[in-house]
Amino acid sequence: MQKTLYRYSIAFIVTLLAISCSKVPKDVLSEKEMKDVMIDIYLAEGMINADPRTYPDSTHKAALYQSVFRKHKIEEAKYDSSLVWYGKNMDIYMQVMDLALAEINTRIRNLGDVQASAAPSSNKDSVNIWPRRDYLTLYPQALFNGVTFDIKPERPYTSGSVFVLGMRVWGLTEDMKHTPELRLAIDQTDTTLFIRDKILKEGYSELILRGLPTKQIRRVYGYIRLDNSETNYYKVFVDSLNLMKYNYDSPAIQLPADTMNTLKADSVPSNLIP
Repeated sequence: MQKTLYRYSIAFIVTLLAISCSKVPKDVLSEKEMKDVMIDIYLAEGMINADPRTYPDSTHKAALYQSVFRKHKIEEAKYDSSLVWYGKNMDIYMQVMDLALAEINTRIRNLGDVQASAAPSSNKDSVNIWPRRDYLTLYPQALFNGVTFDIKPERPYTSGSVFVLGMRVWGLTEDMKHTPELRLAIDQTDTTLFIRDKILKEGYSELILRGLPTKQIRRVYGYIRLDNSETNYYKVFVDSLNLMKYNYDSPAIQLPADTMNTLKADSVPSNLIP
């Protein structure tokens, strides 16, 4: 009992010393607060760099940064003024930045969901090229309520390949204002094809995209996301995630009759996409 009280006393004294020795003014974000905000700012910057089509201009980028400030319940002006103070106190700033980077690295190791820089090619009629975990949970207040993927094969996929993004979705409710949104796109030399849709009911869903028969496919990318502006608490579960690639005229897949009509409407020269 005495040893336990001794440990608590030591911990209390250390806490008091840490508080009393803090050099950060009251109107500036504390080291811990600054570290937490910096982590999400770094993650936001990574999302912008990884998916420039989703964040093509300053308006879209600013909206993402604002979601960070809302998450931490601060105004942008408070972050900016704190950044100025830390900039004048570089020793403290470097300590906070080191802690932020260390936590990001820990999250990456624990996540186990790091996409490879290049996807292997295959001559099989069908192959699952999904590069991440096969499950996902969507919930409010998430910095990015979903997942992005960007696949660049070692060798271009054959022309006319068909891509099917499939998943099972659970947890949708009637009072939800938004439902999961899917986007699947491919780059073929000077042309980009894409298709978008929303999941309106539970169960298994697929999004199908066929490449043009005259051009090789150099990139496959897109996202699964859910607008996180909901005020009600929810959890939407996605599992059995897969992204199947089928060779041209593969007998393993039958496309709806109107698939090509949909893709023609969504195909644009890649140099016209921001």
